Amino acid sequence: MSFCLEWKKGKKTGFLPAFLGGGLLAAAVPVMNMAVRSAIYTGLDSSPMKILFDGNWQMMAMLNILLIVMGACILYHTEYVDNAIQRMCTLPIRESTLFWGKFGVITVTSIVVLAMEALAMVFCVAHWFELTPGLGIELLKCFGYACLLMLPTISCSLLAASLCKNMWVSLGIGVVCVFTATLLPTDNFLLSLFPFALPFQMFEGTAKTMIYQYVIATVVEVLIIAFAESALLKVRRSME
Repeated sequence: MSFCLEWKKGKKTGFLPAFLGGGLLAAAVPVMNMAVRSAIYTGLDSSPMKILFDGNWQMMAMLNILLIVMGACILYHTEYVDNAIQRMCTLPIRESTLFWGKFGVITVTSIVVLAMEALAMVFCVAHWFELTPGLGIELLKCFGYACLLMLPTISCSLLAASLCKNMWVSLGIGVVCVFTATLLPTDNFLLSLFPFALPFQMFEGTAKTMIYQYVIATVVEVLIIAFAESALLKVRRSME
């Protein structure tokens, strides 16, 4: 029920067009990169998916994170316009349902964006490399892993957006976090657990033990952020 309501509210804003436009831009990254520098990549001795991810994923991941930050700001901005969130607090529902409804909306739209990027990868493999029988399973693993690592970013972005009445403040916080994440070394496990740095990790070329550790860390971070959201909302309501 909460998801459907948040979806309807999101459709009345620029949320969906912005996400689809950003998804097309991210999907165009590997295609444009291969079109310009195909000779460099086709000469590498590695699997096509690893070559494509190594050459394009950092830019694609950054665009995905920026989309998440923007989406969280837009969705919560609609709640603060005309004090809609204050009126909602008078109803017999938990304010945290807003968080989870918006979490579901951004997660679903992020999956759509990742699907667009996966299709772009398939096109690149088919056009510049060679399609293999196991490509579909490999794609599902890579982009399923990418989707999972986005969840802490979605949670953290929504947490900031829910606490800031001014959309530009939460957007600024998100952008600062994104560019901070780009400065962190991806090979340092502890630093890479920063919620905005996790989406830069790739399934291809990562040891299974590290993948399991990142999956566990992702689940723990989402739970911690959700608990923090609930606690901060209670504190804010008690102070109003």
